[in-house]
This record gives sequence, structure tokens and C-alpha cells, in this order.
Amino acid sequence: MGIKFVATGRYLPPKVLTNFDLEKMVDTSDEWITTRTGIKERRILDDPNLATSDMVVFATREALKKAGLKPEDIDCIIVATVTPDTMYPATACWVQKKFNIKCFPAFDIEAACSGFVYGLIIAQGLLKTGACKRVLLAGAETMSRAVNWEDRNTCVLFGDGAGVAILENSDDDSDILAWDWGADGTVGDLLIQPAGGSKLPASHETVDKKLHSVVMQGREVFKHAVRWMAESAERCIKKAGLTADDIDLYVPHQANIRIIEATLKRTGIPWEKTVVTIDKYANVPAATIPIALDVAVEQGRLKRGDIVLLNTFGGGFSWGSVILRW
Repeated sequence: MGIKFVATGRYLPPKVLTNFDLEKMVDTSDEWITTRTGIKERRILDDPNLATSDMVVFATREALKKAGLKPEDIDCIIVATVTPDTMYPATACWVQKKFNIKCFPAFDIEAACSGFVYGLIIAQGLLKTGACKRVLLAGAETMSRAVNWEDRNTCVLFGDGAGVAILENSDDDSDILAWDWGADGTVGDLLIQPAGGSKLPASHETVDKKLHSVVMQGREVFKHAVRWMAESAERCIKKAGLTADDIDLYVPHQANIRIIEATLKRTGIPWEKTVVTIDKYANVPAATIPIALDVAVEQGRLKRGDIVLLNTFGGGFSWGSVILRW
């Protein structure tokens, strides 16, 4: 018995923030951002009445409609996010409340940009052991409320949005063929939100110093990302007993176009098999892979039986890859 993606869905807020808009906000330029990252624009959740859970709900409604299912058909909700509605309850519980469904597990995981891949590996275990029958797995972020809009090196990188997948046991050849995941906490301070946890609780000082937003050592992050994305992809391909030629579709984390290009060069996967959304949506940490996967489905780039490689890295530092037969 394998694991099947029954349906995918995504939600991107309607507000578009372009590089030219950012030129008016910080000392940057469209040329600088595009050359270094590949980003041209990003989406912003500017409605103060909405939060991360709302975007998960919107994306889930789309996926449920595609699958011909009702919210009551779900018996587990996993949300990967670094921008939860609240520290607790979990964002997954708020999603549960908004659908008015209850009495089954709902929880968040925090593995930064690796969250969706981590969640997929966890969901596989829940399904194959029979603990759950149908899992809603989401990656969602409201990064516009977690960046320092005065820091030109980080505020240009991120966007808001949500992507979801509905997973269940398959009655065909669909399955997860291999995975690779890991983390190296010794370099966790290269990409961090310093305040807001038990180490630096919120205070006037932490707010004044903008320690509740992203702090990143860009060059070091780039170096580690290139290494771990490529190494994880290579290990996963090997574990599956495949070669790069066997990959029909490559869905990488959308953090930086140069990181994607470097991974392609090392693994030998061609550009034409790669899904790229960073130009339109920027880095939506835990949501980039499910959003990109849904885009690929919409574009008709996936058919049953295709071999798909999901590949990511994130703060922690964490990394993960999954090879699945669609």
C-alpha cells in the first residue's frame, strides 16, 4: 500500500508587491534583487483580519473541491509554518475550528523552509500505520508580518501564501519511494528570529531592536544551502535506486534562483524539468514547495506515474528531500 496525493491547492493574497515598489521603501533596485535572487514580485497578506490559518483554509477549500471531498473527510491536519497565528494553540487547530471539525489530531511543525517535506514524511507514517486515513498537509506563511521592512537584505526575499495537499493511502502505484532529511543545529544562528521565545521573551528592548524579525547572514546561508540541497537530493535519488535521468519533475525550495541553478548543475537534472515560482511569489518558506507543486498540476506538468523530487533546505539548519511516484 502506497501514499497518494489526492489533490493540491494554493492561496496567494491578491496584493502584489513588486521590486519597483520596494525601491520606494528601502535602498534597493529591481536590478539588484533580480540579479541576486531571481525575484520580481511577491504577495502580501494586507488584510489585518486575516492570518496564516485563513490562507490554509482558502487553499484547502480549493483542494477539497478538486478532490470532491468535504472537510469532514479529513482526519488529521498538519501545518508547517514559522508564522503561526498564535504560539499556541497550533495554527492547525485554528484551521480545524474554522472548518468546524474536531476530535482528530491537528498540530504544527516548525522546520522553517523544510517544514512541508518534514510534514510529508510524518504524514506517510501516520497513513501507513493506519493512525490516519486522510491527512491535510499544509505549508503556509505570513512573512510580511515577520520581516524588518527597514532591512533591505532580508525584506526583499519573502512573500505570503499557502499551499496544501490532501494525502491518503493509494490503491495504485502512487507512493513515496525514498526520503532524506536532517539538520545541523550548530549553524542555527545564521538564520534566526532572535526574540519571542523563552530565551528572549518580548520586551520593549526586543521590539525596539526589531529582534522579532528575520536576521540572516546571507553569504553563509547561501553556501550551506547549495551544499545541503544538492547533497540531500543526491542521497534521495540514490536511496530510491534511481538516477537524475529518471526524475520527471523537480520541485525545489524557492529561496534563490542561483541556489536552484547550482543544485541542477550538481545533480544533473535539466532546467526544463524544474518548477520555478520564485519570480512571482518569492520565498514563502514552508509554503514554496506545495505552492509550486500545485502550479505544476495546474500547468499539466504532472501525470500519474511520474517520478517527482521535492528538495528543500531551511533554518535550523534543516534539509529534506522526497522522491515520490505521482
